[in-house]
Amino acid sequence: MTTIKEIPSFKAKDDKGHWLTSDELLGQPLVLFFYPKDFSPGCTAEVCSFRDSFQDFNDVGARVIGISQDDEASHKGFIEKHSLPFQLLSDENKELRKLFGVKGDLFGLIPGRETFVFDSKGKLIHHFRSQTKFEKHVAESIQAIRDAEKKVD
Repeated sequence: MTTIKEIPSFKAKDDKGHWLTSDELLGQPLVLFFYPKDFSPGCTAEVCSFRDSFQDFNDVGARVIGISQDDEASHKGFIEKHSLPFQLLSDENKELRKLFGVKGDLFGLIPGRETFVFDSKGKLIHHFRSQTKFEKHVAESIQAIRDAEKKVD
Protein backbone atom coordinates (compact mmCIF):
# COMPACT_ATOMS: atom_id res chain seq x y z
CA MET A 1 0.00 0.00 0.00
CA THR A 2 1.09 3.57 -0.54
CA THR A 3 2.89 5.56 2.12
CA ILE A 4 1.78 9.01 0.92
CA LYS A 5 -0.88 10.78 2.97
CA GLU A 6 -1.30 13.89 0.84
CA ILE A 7 -0.52 15.01 -2.68
CA PRO A 8 3.25 15.41 -2.96
CA SER A 9 4.76 18.53 -4.43
CA PHE A 10 5.53 18.08 -8.13
CA LYS A 11 5.77 19.77 -11.50
CA ALA A 12 5.05 17.98 -14.81
CA LYS A 13 4.27 18.77 -18.45
CA ASP A 14 0.82 18.13 -19.81
CA ASP A 15 -0.22 17.03 -23.29
CA LYS A 16 0.09 20.60 -24.56
CA GLY A 17 3.61 21.06 -23.19
CA HIS A 18 2.45 23.33 -20.34
CA TRP A 19 3.85 22.89 -16.85
CA LEU A 20 1.40 21.94 -14.14
CA THR A 21 2.22 22.00 -10.43
CA SER A 22 0.57 20.09 -7.63
CA ASP A 23 -0.32 23.40 -5.95
CA GLU A 24 -2.59 24.17 -8.92
CA LEU A 25 -4.56 20.99 -8.22
CA LEU A 26 -5.85 21.96 -4.79
CA GLY A 27 -9.38 23.27 -4.22
CA GLN A 28 -11.38 20.37 -5.64
CA PRO A 29 -11.30 16.57 -5.41
CA LEU A 30 -8.58 15.13 -7.62
CA VAL A 31 -8.14 11.75 -9.28
CA LEU A 32 -4.63 10.97 -10.51
CA PHE A 33 -4.35 7.70 -12.34
CA PHE A 34 -1.05 6.17 -13.42
CA TYR A 35 -1.19 3.86 -16.42
CA PRO A 36 1.57 2.05 -18.36
CA LYS A 37 1.38 3.22 -22.00
CA ASP A 38 -0.66 5.24 -24.49
CA PHE A 39 -2.45 3.18 -27.17
CA SER A 40 -1.96 -0.21 -25.47
CA PRO A 41 -5.20 -2.24 -25.21
CA GLY A 42 -5.48 -2.19 -21.41
CA CYS A 43 -4.57 1.46 -21.10
CA THR A 44 -7.00 2.42 -23.84
CA ALA A 45 -9.76 0.54 -21.98
CA GLU A 46 -8.85 2.34 -18.75
CA VAL A 47 -8.69 5.89 -20.14
CA CYS A 48 -11.91 5.30 -22.08
CA SER A 49 -13.57 4.17 -18.83
CA PHE A 50 -12.53 7.46 -17.24
CA ARG A 51 -13.76 9.30 -20.35
CA ASP A 52 -17.11 7.50 -20.34
CA SER A 53 -17.62 8.36 -16.65
CA PHE A 54 -16.36 11.92 -16.96
CA GLN A 55 -19.80 13.40 -16.26
CA ASP A 56 -19.91 11.44 -12.99
CA PHE A 57 -16.61 13.05 -12.00
CA ASN A 58 -17.97 16.48 -12.97
CA ASP A 59 -21.07 15.80 -10.86
CA VAL A 60 -18.89 15.31 -7.76
CA GLY A 61 -16.67 18.29 -8.67
CA ALA A 62 -13.55 16.21 -9.30
CA ARG A 63 -10.67 16.80 -11.65
CA VAL A 64 -9.22 13.77 -13.47
CA ILE A 65 -5.64 13.54 -14.73
CA GLY A 66 -3.85 10.57 -16.27
CA ILE A 67 -0.09 10.00 -15.99
CA SER A 68 2.20 7.77 -18.03
CA GLN A 69 5.79 7.74 -19.22
CA ASP A 70 4.78 8.79 -22.73
CA ASP A 71 5.80 12.19 -24.08
CA GLU A 72 3.49 15.11 -24.87
CA ALA A 73 3.22 14.21 -28.57
CA SER A 74 2.03 10.70 -27.76
CA HIS A 75 -0.44 12.06 -25.20
CA LYS A 76 -1.78 14.58 -27.71
CA GLY A 77 -2.46 11.83 -30.26
CA PHE A 78 -4.00 9.58 -27.60
CA ILE A 79 -6.34 12.36 -26.45
CA GLU A 80 -7.38 13.19 -30.01
CA LYS A 81 -7.96 9.57 -31.05
CA HIS A 82 -10.13 8.75 -28.03
CA SER A 83 -11.71 12.19 -27.39
CA LEU A 84 -10.38 12.35 -23.85
CA PRO A 85 -11.79 15.31 -21.88
CA PHE A 86 -8.98 15.40 -19.30
CA GLN A 87 -5.27 16.16 -19.18
CA LEU A 88 -2.49 13.63 -19.46
CA LEU A 89 0.85 14.33 -17.78
CA SER A 90 4.21 13.08 -19.01
CA ASP A 91 6.45 11.21 -16.60
CA GLU A 92 9.22 10.27 -19.03
CA ASN A 93 11.89 10.12 -16.34
CA LYS A 94 9.64 8.18 -13.92
CA GLU A 95 10.01 10.84 -11.20
CA LEU A 96 6.27 11.00 -10.50
CA ARG A 97 6.04 7.21 -10.24
CA LYS A 98 8.86 7.28 -7.68
CA LEU A 99 7.35 10.22 -5.81
CA PHE A 100 3.97 8.46 -5.50
CA GLY A 101 5.53 5.04 -4.86
CA VAL A 102 3.91 3.43 -7.90
CA LYS A 103 5.24 -0.10 -8.20
CA GLY A 104 5.90 -1.93 -11.45
CA ASP A 105 4.46 -5.35 -12.22
CA LEU A 106 6.03 -8.49 -13.66
CA PHE A 107 9.39 -7.89 -11.94
CA GLY A 108 9.23 -4.20 -12.82
CA LEU A 109 8.90 -4.79 -16.57
CA ILE A 110 5.42 -3.28 -16.77
CA PRO A 111 4.81 0.15 -15.24
CA GLY A 112 2.19 -0.03 -12.48
CA ARG A 113 -1.45 0.92 -12.83
CA GLU A 114 -2.52 2.83 -9.72
CA THR A 115 -5.11 5.47 -8.92
CA PHE A 116 -4.88 8.09 -6.17
CA VAL A 117 -7.90 10.09 -5.02
CA PHE A 118 -7.40 13.30 -3.04
CA ASP A 119 -9.87 15.59 -1.35
CA SER A 120 -9.96 19.33 -2.11
CA LYS A 121 -7.21 20.01 0.47
CA GLY A 122 -4.86 17.45 -1.08
CA LYS A 123 -5.37 14.71 1.53
CA LEU A 124 -5.30 11.14 0.15
CA ILE A 125 -8.74 9.58 0.59
CA HIS A 126 -8.32 6.47 -1.58
CA HIS A 127 -5.66 4.44 -3.36
CA PHE A 128 -6.33 1.56 -5.74
CA ARG A 129 -3.90 -0.71 -7.55
CA SER A 130 -4.79 -3.28 -10.21
CA GLN A 131 -3.18 -4.02 -13.53
CA THR A 132 -6.31 -5.67 -14.97
CA LYS A 133 -9.45 -4.23 -13.32
CA PHE A 134 -9.62 -1.10 -15.47
CA GLU A 135 -13.22 -0.11 -14.72
CA LYS A 136 -12.72 -0.61 -10.99
CA HIS A 137 -10.25 2.31 -10.97
CA VAL A 138 -13.12 4.54 -12.09
CA ALA A 139 -15.85 3.09 -9.86
CA GLU A 140 -13.72 3.15 -6.72
CA SER A 141 -12.60 6.74 -7.40
CA ILE A 142 -16.13 8.06 -7.75
CA GLN A 143 -17.30 6.14 -4.67
CA ALA A 144 -14.37 7.43 -2.58
CA ILE A 145 -15.26 11.02 -3.44
CA ARG A 146 -18.94 10.45 -2.66
CA ASP A 147 -18.06 8.80 0.67
CA ALA A 148 -15.75 11.69 1.58
CA GLU A 149 -18.54 14.18 0.79
CA LYS A 150 -20.90 12.30 3.14
CA LYS A 151 -18.37 12.58 5.98
CA VAL A 152 -18.23 16.36 5.52
CA ASP A 153 -22.03 16.81 5.50
